[in-house]
Amino acid sequence: MKIPKIPLAQTVIQLCKARGVKHIVISPGSRNAPLIIGFTNDSFFQCYSIVDERCAAFFALGIAQQIKHPVAVVCTSGSALLNYFPAVAEAYYSDIPLVVLSADRPEYLVGIGDGQTIDQKDVYGTHVLYATNLKQDIDDTKDGIIKKKEALPIFKNIENSLEHVLGMQLTVQEENEKEINKALYMSIENSGPIHINCPFDEPLYETIEEFSVEVNTEEQITQGSFVSDEYLDELISVWNQAKRKMILVGVNTPDSINQEILNTLGKDKSTLVFTETTSNLHHEDFFPCIDKVIASLNEDGFQNLQPDILVTFGGMVVSKKIKAFLRSYQPSNHWHIDLKKANDTFFCLGKHITCSPQKFFSGILPKTTGVTSSYQSDWHQIRAQRNLKHENYLKIIGYSDFRVFDKVLKSIPSNINLHLSNSSTIRYVQLFDLNKTLNVFCNRGTSGIDGSTSTAIGGASVSDEQSVFITGDLSFLYDSNGLWNAYIPNNFRIIVINNQGGGIFRILPGHKDSENFDQYFETTHNLNAKDLCKMHDLEYASAINDEELDSELAAFYKISERPKLLEIFTPRTDNDKVLLDYFDFIK
Repeated sequence: MKIPKIPLAQTVIQLCKARGVKHIVISPGSRNAPLIIGFTNDSFFQCYSIVDERCAAFFALGIAQQIKHPVAVVCTSGSALLNYFPAVAEAYYSDIPLVVLSADRPEYLVGIGDGQTIDQKDVYGTHVLYATNLKQDIDDTKDGIIKKKEALPIFKNIENSLEHVLGMQLTVQEENEKEINKALYMSIENSGPIHINCPFDEPLYETIEEFSVEVNTEEQITQGSFVSDEYLDELISVWNQAKRKMILVGVNTPDSINQEILNTLGKDKSTLVFTETTSNLHHEDFFPCIDKVIASLNEDGFQNLQPDILVTFGGMVVSKKIKAFLRSYQPSNHWHIDLKKANDTFFCLGKHITCSPQKFFSGILPKTTGVTSSYQSDWHQIRAQRNLKHENYLKIIGYSDFRVFDKVLKSIPSNINLHLSNSSTIRYVQLFDLNKTLNVFCNRGTSGIDGSTSTAIGGASVSDEQSVFITGDLSFLYDSNGLWNAYIPNNFRIIVINNQGGGIFRILPGHKDSENFDQYFETTHNLNAKDLCKMHDLEYASAINDEELDSELAAFYKISERPKLLEIFTPRTDNDKVLLDYFDFIK
């Protein structure tokens, strides 16, 4: 087996292997050659080659999202690692374990005008759980000592100094092992991104047959979080007295809470469980489609909805309406359940319960007592009225984004992974009841349109289930390099809803239909995905009306020898009116 000669590269590779970091997404370069050699010549690692670093990082994020274990990205020095930053930020806010392994110039070449060199130390700032700038190996040859005399003590007798230099290398090795172990531990245990910066000096391509360094792979002890009985008793006392309890769930991993707990919450008549599309939680007595339920409420309606207790868990919440409501009609108690953090989204956070939702509800629900309340039943009636209005509205509107989303979501097969892009896509999907067998994913940590395609493809590459990705035209075009990889499964499906610009800006307050608005906000265009599909060998189909859409969807998900993309064109200037009229209609 070919092994890089550089001890630091050997150390990184061995410790990644020891910690089970199996998936390695590599962008080509020269300074990262020692890592590329080591990873690609060891059959333990599953290596991917993706040129565009921004796409590579989101692709890795998509894999980590599925396997729930760190995935590494490997890049050369210079601006390469800056292109990782959007995905690093998304990983940080979405609690996704991502390991950035950036190659760097040795310290004596930084800041002197050497090519492809920037200051890489702590480049991600507060957007990583841990960052370490590893120490460069000490060259134990006479030529090496002379070459780096600027960075080493100057000895009068080079020959007599070799023993001292070897001692220095041992110290460097121990410190590097400690730092790498700590960084990987942080990513695994706290589920987030970390940055390991690796300085390599030339020669970069030399190999040996066996490892020249042995690494310390001692496991660190996991400190499990728990909630004391005394603390639980205090919460239970408040819970049992409340007649209006609201649970709001944002982004949540599929199958993270068992059905018995969900059934208990659903049967509690004093509890409303509001679930976002990304919550992956389902029960007949839960309340999905939040905006549809609470849209157009008057002051009496909001007061009747105001909870005594608000319990939140999961990631970022999409619905602006529920955020505005809870900020104006604050609960007496707001508890957030999360192992790491608690965002004071509604400006009334009272308690941060540091355990998993599964552990919390397992501990509290058996000890709760029922309370007489019409809280849930009152809102079931409102939900039923809204759903009826929703269906009636679909019967009277013409071809539009709203109608297209209804048809597309009804067409998706059961038991697949559904990936959604941000902006209009996730907000439209929030208005529709989804097939309960779907696993839903969306990059809601930073809510950016960048990287959605790459993330979906990364997730699809390691999933046994078919993956369908729904996106808008701007998000798709923005991440079109996401198609530039060799790992797209043949059963992968992309649906691009092309309304010729950033349609969401037509919904927001602004001076629509002016030249300034069209060019600088909505960013209108006449582009399509046909030639991109030809270049990347995807099957392409399109639809411009109901009849064509029905026809294309009928065969879209069937087995094929290539991935497929369906581009659905909708009327740019009609979509905003159809959506805004919807909320008036269902009132």
